[in-house]
Amino acid sequence: MLEGLNEAMEHIERHLDARVEVADLARIAATSEYHFRRLFSALAGMPLSEYVRRRRLTVAGAEVLSGDRTLLDVAVRYGYSSGEAFARAFRAMHGVGPGEARRSGAALRSQPRLSFRLTVEGSNPVRYRVVEKEQFKVVGKKVSVPLVHEGMNPAIADFIRGIGKETTERMRVLSDQDPEGIVGVSVNLDPSRAEGTQLDYYHGVVTGADTPADLEELPVDAGLWAVFDSSGPFPHTLQYLWRDVFTQWFPSNPYRSRPGPEILRTRLSPDGTEADAELWIPVERTATV
Repeated sequence: MLEGLNEAMEHIERHLDARVEVADLARIAATSEYHFRRLFSALAGMPLSEYVRRRRLTVAGAEVLSGDRTLLDVAVRYGYSSGEAFARAFRAMHGVGPGEARRSGAALRSQPRLSFRLTVEGSNPVRYRVVEKEQFKVVGKKVSVPLVHEGMNPAIADFIRGIGKETTERMRVLSDQDPEGIVGVSVNLDPSRAEGTQLDYYHGVVTGADTPADLEELPVDAGLWAVFDSSGPFPHTLQYLWRDVFTQWFPSNPYRSRPGPEILRTRLSPDGTEADAELWIPVERTATV
C-alpha cells in the first residue's frame, strides 16, 4: 500500500503541468478512487486537490522568481485560464502577487513533496468487527451542515438541540436492529473532505419499520460494514477514532472504504465529558492486505 501511494506521489510530480486524474492515482495505488481520496486525506491532513494545488503553486513560484517565462506563460503552464486567476491563487498561497514577487524577489511559501513511510505505531489496538447487513434505512431528522475536523460541530449540536424530546422518543421506538438506538449519520460528503464543505447529517435510527410522515428516510444498500468501538474524552475520541481507522486499520487489513453513509452511535457520560463510541464504515474486501 505505501509503495503504491509513493508511486502515486511521483505521478503527481511528473504531471504538475498537466491534468492529474484521480483515476490514474488510484490505479497506481491499486485501490478505488473513493478510497484513495479518503486515505490520502487522512494520511496527509489535507484534501488531495489542495495538495496538488499547493505543489503547483510551489513550482510555479520558483518559475516566477527565475524570470525565464512570462507570468502569463507560467499561469497557463500550471492550469490557470488567465493571469488574473493565477494572480489570485498565487497571492492566496504566497501572500504576494506574482508580479511583485518577480520585481522584489519576495520570500515565497513552499509545499514540500509528500512521501509516506512506515512508522511503528498502533500500540493501542483498534477494536473492530466486520458485519454483513441486508438493505436497511435510516429514519430521522436531516440537516445540511459544514464539515468540522476538530472539536464540536456547532451546527450539528444546534440541530440536535432543536429536536424535541417527543420526536426523539418516537424515533427511538423505531430502532429495531444494530446499531441500536439514536445514531448520527453522515452522508453525501464532498470528495475532498475539506473542512467547511457541506454534508447531510441525519439524527435518527436504523430500522426496517415504516417511516412516519414527519421524518425523513435514507435507504442504505446491503453490504459489508467495519464496526469500530472506542471510549474516551468527548468529542476528540470520536474524531481520533476516524483518523486511526484510515491511518492504521485500513493499511493493515484487506479492506477498503466504499461509498455509503458513516454511522456513529454515541453514549455520553452523565456530565457529557466522556463517550463510548461505535463507528460503522461501509467497506469492501480487497484481494490482498
